[in-house]
Amino acid sequence: MHVEKVAHLARLKLTHEEREALGKQLQNIIDFVHQLQEVNTENVELYIPVFSETPMREDEPKRDIDPSFVLKQAPNSEGSFFVVPRVIEY
Repeated sequence: MHVEKVAHLARLKLTHEEREALGKQLQNIIDFVHQLQEVNTENVELYIPVFSETPMREDEPKRDIDPSFVLKQAPNSEGSFFVVPRVIEY
């Protein structure tokens, strides 16, 4: 696994020590997945939970939050929008 590529995709700037540590952690994860693939699950019955009722709550409308109140708490805003740092490179 190329730690530099993963770090680039995640937009992480890593020191040499952090790259080494991340590489070991990623390798441990991959090794564990390989270990899981070796487990014999041939006679294991598929688990499908059965619910007598939906486990979710009812969708109930609530009062809206005043946008000006929310925008006052933002570090940076413009009009009725939040201003955030650019994360996509062109």
